[in-house]
Amino acid sequence: MITQAFILGAGLGTRLRPLTDVLPKPLVPLFHKPLAMWAVEACEAVGCNRFAINTHHLPEKWQGFAAGIDITFFHEPILLETGGGLKNIEDWVDEGSLLIHNGDIFSSMDLKKLVDAHEASGDEVTLALRSSGGEKRISLGENNRVEDVRSEVRGLPGTHVFTGIYCVKKAFLERIPAGEIIAVIPAFQELVRLGGIGAAVLDQGHWMDLGDLESYLAAHQQLNLESPIHPEAIIENGVVIENSVIAKGARIHSGARISNSVVWPGADVSGEVVNEVVMCL
Repeated sequence: MITQAFILGAGLGTRLRPLTDVLPKPLVPLFHKPLAMWAVEACEAVGCNRFAINTHHLPEKWQGFAAGIDITFFHEPILLETGGGLKNIEDWVDEGSLLIHNGDIFSSMDLKKLVDAHEASGDEVTLALRSSGGEKRISLGENNRVEDVRSEVRGLPGTHVFTGIYCVKKAFLERIPAGEIIAVIPAFQELVRLGGIGAAVLDQGHWMDLGDLESYLAAHQQLNLESPIHPEAIIENGVVIENSVIAKGARIHSGARISNSVVWPGADVSGEVVNEVVMCL
């Protein structure tokens, strides 16, 4: 069983502005929980009880996140990228394996299949892949062996989508140079040359990168995760709400009409809102 997880929380989320002008992207709410909380709960479901999260943009907004859960924050004054951020937590990582989950995606995939595949294989790295739904940058061969990454090792075309979720043994972190701003991809590619990366193809369940406003709104319209109207939202008489999510503490005044929108905590709505995200600024 893998008991430790790293949630990547340091991205800038520039494509999701203006939402990320007020919150780091992993703290942007999906229904009534931050995206990163959905990631934490997915990792908890497969046995993780100890977490590391890296921060960069608006680090103060993480204060109070997931109270009661064993979380260590690693602030990056200079963004270290995916490889540098992983290397930065090396001393925190216990012996054994680590589950890594991007903090800005939502997934309902069966991560137990990923963990089981990793533990059974003995590989340093096991990637969670999808057959479709994004850019195919991973070339998968027989017996779920990764044969190329970004077509830069053997020139092979991509066959699968990398989900941003994977397992690594602690020894893998030794392949990432210390003190550098670097992506994790070069270390993946080095290991591919040695035949040391496996994969689990997880096509069941949802996997969404909520990278822009369009996909963020679409996720709230396509998913059925929680009651769309929080019980502590204040809804006056004479309000029309269609296919929208209303957060805790939001006030919707009489006569307002809201369609295909997301109203954040504390927002105050008195008119018509269509295809928008309404924030409390």
